[in-house]
Amino acid sequence: MSDPVTDPRRNAPALALHVPEPLYRPGDTPDFSGIEVPAAGSAPRPDTHAAAAETHPLTRGLVRVLDENGRAVGPWDPRLDPERLRKMLRDMVTVRAFDDRMYRAQRQGKTSFYMKCTGEEAIAVAAANALHPDDMCFPTYRQQGLLVARGYPLVDMMCQIYSNAGDKLHGRQLPIMYSDKPHGFFSISGNLGTQYPQAVGWAMASAIKGDSRLAMGWIGEGATAEGDFHSALTFAAVYQAPVILAVVNNQWAISSFSGIAGAEQSTFAARAVGYGIAGLRVDGNDALAVYAAVDWASERARANAGPTLIEFFTYRAEGHSTSDDPTGYRPAGEAQQWPLGDPVERLKAHLVGFGEWDDERHAALVAEADKEVRAAQKQAEAQGILPGQGFDRIGSMFEDVYADTPWHLAEQREEALGEARVYLGRDAS
Repeated sequence: MSDPVTDPRRNAPALALHVPEPLYRPGDTPDFSGIEVPAAGSAPRPDTHAAAAETHPLTRGLVRVLDENGRAVGPWDPRLDPERLRKMLRDMVTVRAFDDRMYRAQRQGKTSFYMKCTGEEAIAVAAANALHPDDMCFPTYRQQGLLVARGYPLVDMMCQIYSNAGDKLHGRQLPIMYSDKPHGFFSISGNLGTQYPQAVGWAMASAIKGDSRLAMGWIGEGATAEGDFHSALTFAAVYQAPVILAVVNNQWAISSFSGIAGAEQSTFAARAVGYGIAGLRVDGNDALAVYAAVDWASERARANAGPTLIEFFTYRAEGHSTSDDPTGYRPAGEAQQWPLGDPVERLKAHLVGFGEWDDERHAALVAEADKEVRAAQKQAEAQGILPGQGFDRIGSMFEDVYADTPWHLAEQREEALGEARVYLGRDAS
């Protein structure tokens, strides 16, 4: 035991830890004036074959195309034709209508769970438009815009949410955890970090086979604190995998703000620097910037120039899910103060600005999207809603695992079916 008189540490201050806290809590008035938003068009656009280090200054800035007046400016302007822009706008409006309708369905007790992507629609829709249709996406639960943009039927999405007779996944996934190989949509996992190593592995397999398809994976900023994130980046960097890795920094991981994952120390895009890969930090509410960044990264990957880590800087406008009340941990109305605006309104303003859109056509589009979603909901609900599901197809839980069902599972299946028959008072399949 050291002598308290002669101990050289006797006057040393006690060690302490820093626990990140959000700037604002319920009851506070949010002020985002401290967020540095560079002028649209000010970020340089490196050649897609440039050395990764040439992109690293872009990991601390913000790639932006649309200015405050809705004009596309600067070297990242993808110069999309009006028809492509209108399709992106239509898809984003449809996603928002779909979200609102399914949110109400959950509140009406028709399903157990739902997650909206309000304010983040551009991140999925614009990315889908920049990728090839057969590229494989490894999404989180806020990229429903990928399916909408790729033409996946809204009815099929709703049937999965209701886990009804039309659910192609047979009720084996939580609501909103879609999966569809033909549309290049890898199964969503509740363990979000796993999407990254799976995306990298898929991209490596594509390269090994000599294929031309690449992979793109998404996680939220909170999942960057998981080991899967770093494992994926190690493999992507070492093997120069043809993959795009997106971090959707929407400021909140459920009720934990982005500082818990390291946002106070640096940007999430800057993690590309340590791995020696290309990195971009992008205005996630700017559909043209999202498109341009993904298009740039995909061209780079297809040229075997390596992976790209992209941070989409955005804000989760609503709750984490229908199980969450954000007013318990952040000020009401904070989303409306976010300095990067609404992605739908910004793309609308861009089209209006060069005479390819107007308020009347936009109102008609919103009405048309709502009508389409309502019709899809009616069709889906005709096949059942979640509370109405029971023992009818209990035997299906033993299917699609083994080519030949083992004897012990066959016995369990027959036992379960027998109990279902007793419960239903009729035959069960």
